[in-house]
Amino acid sequence: MDELEIREEDLEERFVRSSGPGGQHVNKVATCVYLKHVPSGISVKVSRERSQALNRFIARRQLLQKIEEERLGTIAEEERRREKIRRQKRKRSKRAKEKMLREKKIQSEKKRLREPPTLEE
Repeated sequence: MDELEIREEDLEERFVRSSGPGGQHVNKVATCVYLKHVPSGISVKVSRERSQALNRFIARRQLLQKIEEERLGTIAEEERRREKIRRQKRKRSKRAKEKMLREKKIQSEKKRLREPPTLEE
């Protein structure tokens, strides 16, 4: 945490009960870790593992990554990349599909007209 100049005093750490898979252990023990960097207001919540210690480690790593991204300005680039993937995966509307098919038909007609004339014509 030295490189980013983040002190332990700047971190606010809370433990809450997780939800989801994990059975009785997760329901009884506060394994979910909420970590907040007070000066920047950046926070993460991790409940990936059943172990609180592992979740603390993962939360700190994620928090440092977020702070570094914000300081380097790469967060906007990452958002653009995610948004692009989201748009690519989104289902096309019926109108968009019809438009695409119309354009394909026009293109195929153009290609058909490029063929040399046959003897029957």
